[in-house]
Amino acid sequence: MSKKKSRRQAELVQGNTNETQDASLVQKIDTSPYVPQRDKINFNLNILDLPWTEKQKTFIDLVQHKNTKIVFLSGPAGTSKSILAVYTALKLLNEKKVSEIIYIRSIIESASKSLGSLPGEADDKFRPFAAPLLDKLEELLRPPDIKRLLNDNRVKPVPVNYLRGASYNVNFVIADEMQNAEFSEIQTIITRIGHFSKFIFCGDPMQTDLKEKHKSGFKQMYELFDNESSQEQGIYCFEFGKEDIVRSGILKYIVETLECAKNTQTLK
Repeated sequence: MSKKKSRRQAELVQGNTNETQDASLVQKIDTSPYVPQRDKINFNLNILDLPWTEKQKTFIDLVQHKNTKIVFLSGPAGTSKSILAVYTALKLLNEKKVSEIIYIRSIIESASKSLGSLPGEADDKFRPFAAPLLDKLEELLRPPDIKRLLNDNRVKPVPVNYLRGASYNVNFVIADEMQNAEFSEIQTIITRIGHFSKFIFCGDPMQTDLKEKHKSGFKQMYELFDNESSQEQGIYCFEFGKEDIVRSGILKYIVETLECAKNTQTLK
C-alpha cells in the first residue's frame, strides 16, 4: 500500500472518530425544559430498612416508579402509611431524584377539646402538628443525618392553610392525615404539583377528627381517581386493610371491634 493511500485511510478513520465523538456530545446535550428547582443534596443518608411486608414493598416500588406522580394511600391505623411515605421520600431524596420533602397536615386537633391558641410564630404553632414527621425520621435515620437534613432545610413542614400560590417542582410532598382535610383543602394541595414531583396523600377514613365528619374529602378524592384513566396519568390509589396492620397484634382486634360497632351504629 502506498504512503499516500495509507495516509488517506488514516485521515478517514480520524474523521469518522471525530464525527462519532461530536454525535456523542450532541446526544448528551440536555434538551429538557428549564424547571426552577433547588440543587440536590450533596451528602448521603444512611436510611434504615425496616422488615417490610410484601404488600408494603409493592407500595414502595409503586412510588419509586418513574411514571408515578400521585398516590392516594388509604388504610386503618397501624398499617405504616406515614412511615412508608417518609421512607420513600428519603429514598428519592438520597437518590437525587427530588430536592426537598414537604410535609403537609391540616391543623385539626385529634380531641373534642381544643388546646387553644399556641404561643409563638406560625412555625412554632405548627410544630406540634409536625411531631409525627420527626418521629418517623428518628425511626429511619441516625441523629447526625436528621440534623443535617433539618439544618439544610431539606424537610419542610407546612400547614395546608399556607399553600395558596405555592408550586412544587422536583419535590416529594407528603400530605398526612388527610381524613382531616376537606375536599377543597385536598384540591388546594393536589393543584400545587409541578414538574418532576411526587405527591402522597395518606388517610384513614375511620379516624376523621372533623366535627362535621361528612366534610372529610379524602374518601371522595380517593374514589374520584381510583380508575384506569387516572393510572394512565400516573395517579394511583393504594389501600391497606385490617390484615395489613403491623403496629401490634392487639391493634387488629381494636380496629375490628371499633369498625363493627360503627357498622352496627352503636357508636357515632
